[in-house]
Amino acid sequence: MRAANILHLGIKELRSLGRDPMMLAMIVYAFTISVYTAATAMPETLNRAPVGIVDEDRSPLSIRIISAFYPPHFLPPVMITQAEMDARMDAGIDTFALDIPPEFQRDLLAGRIPTIQLNVDATRMSQAFTGSGYIQTIVSDEVRAFAQRHRAPATAPVGLALRVRFNPLLNKSWFGAVMQVINNVTMLSIVLTGAALIREREHGTVEHLLVMPVTPFEIMTSKVWAMGFAVLGACAFSLTAVVQGLLGVPVEGSVALFLAGAMVHLFAATSMGIFLGTVARSMPQFGLLLMLVLLPLQMLSGGSTPRESMPAFVQLVMLIAPNTHFVILAQGILSRGAGLAVVWPQFIAIALIGATFFGIALARFRRTIGSMA
Repeated sequence: MRAANILHLGIKELRSLGRDPMMLAMIVYAFTISVYTAATAMPETLNRAPVGIVDEDRSPLSIRIISAFYPPHFLPPVMITQAEMDARMDAGIDTFALDIPPEFQRDLLAGRIPTIQLNVDATRMSQAFTGSGYIQTIVSDEVRAFAQRHRAPATAPVGLALRVRFNPLLNKSWFGAVMQVINNVTMLSIVLTGAALIREREHGTVEHLLVMPVTPFEIMTSKVWAMGFAVLGACAFSLTAVVQGLLGVPVEGSVALFLAGAMVHLFAATSMGIFLGTVARSMPQFGLLLMLVLLPLQMLSGGSTPRESMPAFVQLVMLIAPNTHFVILAQGILSRGAGLAVVWPQFIAIALIGATFFGIALARFRRTIGSMA
């Protein structure tokens, strides 16, 4: 092995990437617009939910209940008739439809227990689940305040000292921005290395490499460091300019430590990309393989859903995926301010997985080149 060969071949890869406007556009988009939209397009669980209200009572109490629905959790209520209620729900116009029956206030003051009907569009699952609880609380509070003639604070039998750590405002944009950067590091490292290998095969430049005094190890290592360098630079820019600068997301830990972890993860992910590039014979095949690989990697890594809530078998299988450990490492450093003393097991796990993938990809790469010689 000659380090000079690896260096020059890597520079060749960077030059090829620089002459590919589609790949450059994808890198720019993934670490700028994609990160920004992932952070700002994640609404709260209940945000501007449409409500239709049928007021058959038309009493001061019903008016009080209607006026309790306001943004940002709900849109201003739309007054509808009972005949319109089902039609609007069927058309998907209203997520919630509240029917206040006639004589509601009179029955309440008479000591009876009146019933309000709430129809919920459960196809909007997250809003339906949370919104039902919100509406029940709103109606109960307004009825209690009306019956007692004043709004008395509810006294709990036990005091709860709530301390929200790492995200005191419960701002989902903080989570969305960081996770998008993590996912794009994995995606682009696999895409760029696999596409670079297939592009060499389609353009016939692999045959040129075969007559040069370079080994398959040098060719593969050059692709790993070159594409990893491009993704690492874009990641550092995105974390500094977009996440911290434009979105104002605080980074609690060391950015340098995170980038060190990203380098180890890039080693594993780019090896996976080369392996997929040796399996696929064309870019369309490579795209199909990406869908089969990237979606499970990102959905089951623990970034979107906590690993503890997944089946035990899935948790066990995903331990062989490098981005599972990278998600733990990245969230620990960027969100919780963890140091090397906390995340060193993830560094070791990613390095071991990366070495395994690199060895498998190298063996496959040698067989692929040998068949072409």
